Amino acid sequence: MSRFTVGRLLAPELVRPLSKAVCTTTSTTTVPQWTRLFSQSHAARNLFTTPSQQQTQQQNGAGAMNRLVQQVMRGSLRPGESNPESLADTLDVTEEENNPEPYHFHIYSHKHNTHVTVTKPNRDAIISLSCGNLGFRKSGRKHYDSAYQLGAYVIDKMHQKGLVKSIHKMEVVLRGFGPGREAVVKVLMGNEGRLLRPKITRVSDATRLKFGGTRSKKKRRLG
Repeated sequence: MSRFTVGRLLAPELVRPLSKAVCTTTSTTTVPQWTRLFSQSHAARNLFTTPSQQQTQQQNGAGAMNRLVQQVMRGSLRPGESNPESLADTLDVTEEENNPEPYHFHIYSHKHNTHVTVTKPNRDAIISLSCGNLGFRKSGRKHYDSAYQLGAYVIDKMHQKGLVKSIHKMEVVLRGFGPGREAVVKVLMGNEGRLLRPKITRVSDATRLKFGGTRSKKKRRLG
C-alpha cells in the first residue's frame, strides 16, 4: 500500500485540520529550519532581519553612543568605566597621567648620623641635609633630638622655597634603623608636617640587606 492510497483512506475531517496546521506554520515561519542551528550567531541574526529592524538597531546604537559622548564631555563618565565620576576626578586623572612620578622624601638613618633628601620626580635632589649641617658635631649627630630638629628644618626649607604648594604627590622612603628614623617620621606626623601629610601617597622601605658578598669583619667580643 502506497502513501497515496493511505491518504485516500483517511477521512476528510482528519486531513483538513492537519493541512491547516501545516499551512499556518509554513506561512508564519520565515526562517528555514536549517538556520536554527546557527540562530545564535551574529551573521544569522542579521541575515533575516528586516530593513526596518536594521534601521531601528542603528538608531538605538547611535543614540547610545551620543549619550556616552555627552557624559564624557560633561565629565560625568570617564572612558572605560561604568560608574559616573565627577569632573574633578577626571582632571586629577589627567594630571596624574602627565606627571605620574611623585616627589620623594628620603630618610637615611644609621647609628652615627641622619640624612634627609628631597628629590624631584626625575630624582634630582632639591634639599639634602644631615645633622652635621645644623651644627651638631661628632657623637651629637646620632641622637634622636638632632634628627628631630633636622626633620623640622627640612620641612621649613620646603615652605620657604614654595615646594609644599607645587608638590601634589610625595613618597616617603625610609632607609636604615637608626634613632633618626622614628624622629623624622614623628616630625611628619606632627604639627610641622600637617600640610605634607595629605600629599603622601606611599611609604616604602629601602634598607639594604646583605646578600652574599665578601666575608664580614669579625665581631668584637666584650668580656
